[in-house]
Amino acid sequence: MQQPRLAALSPIMAALFLSACASAASQPVVVAPPAPSATHARLLEDVRILAADDMQGRDTGAPGGEMARDYIVGRLDGLGVVAPPMGRLQPWEMQGRTRTGPKTFNGVNVIGLIPGTRVADRYIVVTAHYDHVGVNAEGQVFNGADDNASGVATMLALAAELKRQAPEHSVLIVALDGEEHGLLGAKHFVEAPPVPLESIAMNLNFDMTARAETDGKLWVTGTYQNPNLRPILEGIRPNGAVALAFGKDTPQDTGEDNWVESSDHAAFYRAQVPFLYLGVNYHPDYHRPSDDFERITPSVFISATELSLTSFRALDAALDR
Repeated sequence: MQQPRLAALSPIMAALFLSACASAASQPVVVAPPAPSATHARLLEDVRILAADDMQGRDTGAPGGEMARDYIVGRLDGLGVVAPPMGRLQPWEMQGRTRTGPKTFNGVNVIGLIPGTRVADRYIVVTAHYDHVGVNAEGQVFNGADDNASGVATMLALAAELKRQAPEHSVLIVALDGEEHGLLGAKHFVEAPPVPLESIAMNLNFDMTARAETDGKLWVTGTYQNPNLRPILEGIRPNGAVALAFGKDTPQDTGEDNWVESSDHAAFYRAQVPFLYLGVNYHPDYHRPSDDFERITPSVFISATELSLTSFRALDAALDR
């Protein structure tokens, strides 16, 4: 999530995610829950790797950003997620904001395509930005484990699930660059989409999906703007200690409590494409060097990701009926 304008798994971890699996399995949902092959261990490993110090905060145009991009490309290739006809990479050049003023950035979006079985000519665009804010002048690395290595890991878990059981809509899996500098990659994607904009049924954006322990909620933003989408998700029950919550999108939600423009989904919203944003509330490590992998509670992150996958399945089944 962009800053508001106002301001090898250890045995212990392995035990934690196995415990979370057992807890999540006991929770009823309105659609079939993701299969165990969604791979909780892989989910956690993806975050650990993307938020490691050697990624140097994954800043756009920096070596760490390129390392993160290469990792995501390798993961999509390994899952068998094909590239769209335009290719796997979507480079762009755009002016964005920095701590010291405007700067021109050269970024790259990463795109995968998973064909649908019912409405193959309609697309759900699933997005998560892989960039973060890099290293500050004091040499502190902002690893961005929650923001947004977590959203990328959730998106990759969804890609694995959709390769196991194909979606009804075709799905574009898009790892966006340049979010922290002004939603740059998302703006370029909407300006030069790999499929006609009118064929996009909706955008589902994951940004900060790991740290739901703040309030026990995975927030769904965008149902005020797209009221037809709320009934699709309202029946989904909590998973472990995490429940879906709706809001952060009304005229009464002001400042940093309004998330309609807070992440990449804003570019789709401005282009009049239906959107939903799934993310957790602010926490003390948000946009600080302390946003590290070790701060993530595995069971909470697993629950939020399973809710995200279940939400996708519900939307995929209900749209274009």
